[in-house]
Amino acid sequence: MKTIVPHNTHLEDWIEAFYKEMKISNPHELDLLDISHRLGLKVEFLNIGSRYYDGVIILDNRISPQEQWQDFGHELCHALRHEGNQLTMSPLFAELQEMQAKIFAYKFCVPLFMLKRLNYLKTKAISEIATLFNVTNEFAHERINIGINLPLHNDT
Repeated sequence: MKTIVPHNTHLEDWIEAFYKEMKISNPHELDLLDISHRLGLKVEFLNIGSRYYDGVIILDNRISPQEQWQDFGHELCHALRHEGNQLTMSPLFAELQEMQAKIFAYKFCVPLFMLKRLNYLKTKAISEIATLFNVTNEFAHERINIGINLPLHNDT
């Protein structure tokens, strides 16, 4: 019988290479201001919804730091991997970019290569991932659901 070994996606490989080039290898090193500074991107915290516009990542100052980190991951995808103005592009293409940015945020904010080094109990994984990677419990739960491919150990 052949064993199926899970592999990283191309996006997960890209994110791992991105972080390794920045010499970021641990969750406590995930800092949006540091990352944006290294990339030469400006970050502003304003009283409006988060967005990327003209080389500036705007983060909503009314939301939690965890939600700001999550929004940073989403908007960073637009900055690094997308072109064009969503207000003038085809609605379907704008929707595609939004779906890509959503998936990117999950994989960027909670990188698989960091998760692989951790040993989680199923019953504690969500709260521990949320705390360690500074994301909300809902975000951590969704990250687990989109394919971490990690063996989670039973706590029995």
